[in-house]
Amino acid sequence: MHNEHPQKLEPALYVVATPIGNLRDITLRALDVLANADVVAAEDTRNTAHLLTHHGISAKRLMAVHQHNEREAADKIIAQLQSGQSVAFVSDAGTPAVSDPGALLVQVVLEAGLRAIPVPGANAAVAALSASGLPAPHFLFYGFLPNKSAARRTALQTLSTLPYTLVFYEAPHRILECVADLCAVLGGARQIVLAREITKLFETIHSCRLSEAVAWLLSDSNQQRGEFVVLVSGASPQPGLPAEAIKTLSLLLEELPLKQAVQFTAKISGANRNELYQHALTLKSAKD
Repeated sequence: MHNEHPQKLEPALYVVATPIGNLRDITLRALDVLANADVVAAEDTRNTAHLLTHHGISAKRLMAVHQHNEREAADKIIAQLQSGQSVAFVSDAGTPAVSDPGALLVQVVLEAGLRAIPVPGANAAVAALSASGLPAPHFLFYGFLPNKSAARRTALQTLSTLPYTLVFYEAPHRILECVADLCAVLGGARQIVLAREITKLFETIHSCRLSEAVAWLLSDSNQQRGEFVVLVSGASPQPGLPAEAIKTLSLLLEELPLKQAVQFTAKISGANRNELYQHALTLKSAKD
């Protein structure tokens, strides 16, 4: 039982991460905050009541905050904070305000000059990344892609040249068409990791080439169930000079001596000086 030593929490919005599957994935601090907060604001009060009861915490102080009432609920929460109460905010699963309701609530609380305090914990994207085996030092968390294929392909086009691991969330009923679009736009040679049901009973983390992913999903319809984190390796660096650097160099060559033009272009674009010098010589000899 967590209510034996109630600690008075300072009046603030506590943004509390909750389990994404396994109910044991909750921190000791999160349990303290949920037990001692004056109000627990939850995306789905039934879901949160189950979590609280499981951990022996009374579910009497629950209020609902979801995407349809977030604005009005925020005003109510601000009034509670201003009267000296503490409010713990949880979403259905994982870390609130990340591809989940809560971002607007936090923004409004901060704009009112009040504190938002993170109580970190489970997060599906980071959990999947940690067990993906993709060694890239940088990743881009994108969250949910558009529902419709044309809009999804357009969004992917803008990500196609980025050298970072791309991290998406996807729903089971869209996973096949999403993976087909990933393959069409990004090419079949990239590595994809399909992580589903993270921390739950049927957790699966499967890595393959993008060109093999649809066949793998079709080989067993169970592999299409549950919430997905989809990770795709980033674009390989293209050999040669970036288009921007070439453009800058040719403009500067019209105004400056070759050596200076190369020097300035290297500073502006970060491109390799020797490669720029070779390219400048080629441009010059083509002109002469």
